[in-house]
Amino acid sequence: MEQPKRDLPERTFEFARRIVMLCRGLDQVPGTSRTLANQLLRSGMSIGANVEEGQGSQSRADFVAKYSIACKEARETNYWLRLLAVSEMVPESKLKDLLDESHQLIAILTSIIKSTRKNME
Repeated sequence: MEQPKRDLPERTFEFARRIVMLCRGLDQVPGTSRTLANQLLRSGMSIGANVEEGQGSQSRADFVAKYSIACKEARETNYWLRLLAVSEMVPESKLKDLLDESHQLIAILTSIIKSTRKNME
C-alpha cells in the first residue's frame, strides 16, 4: 500500500492545533460565532484523525476510505474558514494561512487518493 509522506500526520495535527486556537477565540463570543466555531472545530480536527486512522488501515480500500473522509473534512473546514472571512467575524488576513493550508491539504489528500486508487486497478 502506498504510504503518504511521513510528515502528513504531523502537518494535519498542527493544522488541527491552529484550528483549536482560532476556535477558542470564537467561542468567547456568544451566538453565531460559537455555532461556527463548533462546526469548524469538528471538521478541522477530523482531518488529522482520519489521516491517523488511515496510517493503520488494514487494506488499500480502507486507506482510501479514511483519506477520502479526511479530504471531505478538509473541504468542509475550508468552507467554514471562508464563511468566517466573508462574514467578517474574523479578519481575512488572520485566516489567510489557514485557508492556504486547507487548500494544500485538499490537494495533497486528493493526489494520494487518486494515486492509491490507480495502484488498486
